[in-house]
Amino acid sequence: MNKKPKIVITSLDAERLYDLIETLPSKSLPGIKDLEAELARAIVVDPKDIPATVVTMNSSVRFKVESSSDEFCLKLVYPKDVDASGKISILAPVGSALLGLSEGDEIEWPKPGGGVLRVHLKEITFQPERSGIHHR
Repeated sequence: MNKKPKIVITSLDAERLYDLIETLPSKSLPGIKDLEAELARAIVVDPKDIPATVVTMNSSVRFKVESSSDEFCLKLVYPKDVDASGKISILAPVGSALLGLSEGDEIEWPKPGGGVLRVHLKEITFQPERSGIHHR
């Protein structure tokens, strides 16, 4: 994909992610530059003002692989919370790419053996802010 979709993030997510970057032992860790680039281009809003259709931290998202009918779900989490399958760290390249996307957006997803899949963000099945959780 040449053009990245517009992204919106909450001020709380932005603050916590900048704090995370500052506490990491080395700024050369994989994923940090991608996350910094995403944060730099994001529109930052108050948690109460984030649209219910936007991926925030701790959101669960359902995707569809465009080349097939396969679907999968993932939860976007902080590195300390990656404890089971079905979760993806914000420091993973795909994790930072998910932050701030909206339902209906498409992104390219790296395949384990090389190449990419185009995936469509079908639905945000859980978003903390939509559930009234503004302080997590």
